[in-house]
Amino acid sequence: MLSAFVACTSFAAVEQALAFDEKVFDDKTGVRPQSSPWAVFQFGFSAYKSGHKEQAVEAYKYAAEKGQIGATWKLARMYAEGDGVARNDYEAYKFFSEIANQDVELGSPEESYVSDALVALGDYLKSGIPGSPVGADPVAAQEYFMRAAATYRNPNAQYEMGKMFLNGEGGVKASAKQAGRWLQLAAEKGHAGAQATLGNLLFHSGRVVRGLAMMTAALERAAPVDQPWIRGMQEEAFALAPEADRRTAIALADDMLTKGIAQ
Repeated sequence: MLSAFVACTSFAAVEQALAFDEKVFDDKTGVRPQSSPWAVFQFGFSAYKSGHKEQAVEAYKYAAEKGQIGATWKLARMYAEGDGVARNDYEAYKFFSEIANQDVELGSPEESYVSDALVALGDYLKSGIPGSPVGADPVAAQEYFMRAAATYRNPNAQYEMGKMFLNGEGGVKASAKQAGRWLQLAAEKGHAGAQATLGNLLFHSGRVVRGLAMMTAALERAAPVDQPWIRGMQEEAFALAPEADRRTAIALADDMLTKGIAQ
C-alpha cells in the first residue's frame, strides 16, 4: 500500500489531500468527530506522506482509539523509529501489544499488522526496554516469535525461531534439526540472514558446496546492516573449502540468486 501511494504522488494528489483535510481535519479543533476511523486513517496517511507528521500522529491516534488497526500499527512504527515523534520504545511496545491482542481472521488484510507486531514484541522482550517495566523475557519472546512463525508464516519470526533452536534459547532445547527446519522456511522466502545461517549450518555438517553457495547468495541479497557478519561467516568458510568446491559453490550461488534456494 505504501509503495502504491508513493507511486501515485502528484500535484493532483496534493490537491485531493487538501480537500480531504477540510472534511476530516480542522486546524483549530483537530479531527472532526463525525469522521469515520477509516477516513481519518487515510487522512493521516496523506498527511504523513506530505510531511505533516504532527497532523498524521493526531489522526492516527484518533483512528486507533476507534479500533483502526492500521493506525495503531503506524503509530507503533513511528514511536519505534522516532519518525515524526520522539523515539519511545515503551510507547511502541504498548501499541504493538494492542495489535497482538486483536482477533483477526487468517488471510485478512489485518493479519500482516498482527504478524509484524508479534515479531516486534519478541524483539523487545529478548533484551527488555531500559527504563521501562518491560524486562528481558526470552521465553515470552520465543512465544511471540513462535506464534508469528507458525500462524502467520512470518520469515523474520521463522529466522528468530531457527536461531533459538540453534542456540537453545527462549526455553527450547538446542536442536540442529529444528533450527534447520525454521531457517529453511525463512530462507525460501528470501530472508538473507536465514540463508546465511542455514548455509553455515550445512557447511559445518558436511554439505560444503551447498552451504557455501547459500552464504554467498545471502551476501549478495543482504541489507547493508547484515553484510558485515554474513561476509565474515562466508569468508571463513570460503578459506576452509577446497578450490574445486569453491568454484562449484559460486556457480550454484548464481543459480540460487536466479531461481531461489528451495530444493
